[in-house]
Amino acid sequence: MADIKYYDVIIEPVVTEKSMGEMVNKKYTFYVRPEVTKGQIKEAVEKMFEGAKVKKVNTMNLPGKTRRRGMTSGKTAKKKKAIVQLTEDSADIEIFQGL
Repeated sequence: MADIKYYDVIIEPVVTEKSMGEMVNKKYTFYVRPEVTKGQIKEAVEKMFEGAKVKKVNTMNLPGKTRRRGMTSGKTAKKKKAIVQLTEDSADIEIFQGL
């Protein structure tokens, strides 16, 4: 496996009604690369977002869904979702401020 840098770990933030509601409790949800570990996710969040201190990381592996187009069937790519809990004294993540 190639060496993964911290800026390659997080793919995109998850913007749903449930994830936006959890921001009050300082929980942020991201899609991450499937092969990264919880330690790498923690390091990436603390380096990318100034003042953020991670308390806990929960991850979920999401399998690809089966899709059909006529007679042909296939699968979408698998994903990994990470829910990052920040400490009480850490700064909020700014990308979610305007949403």
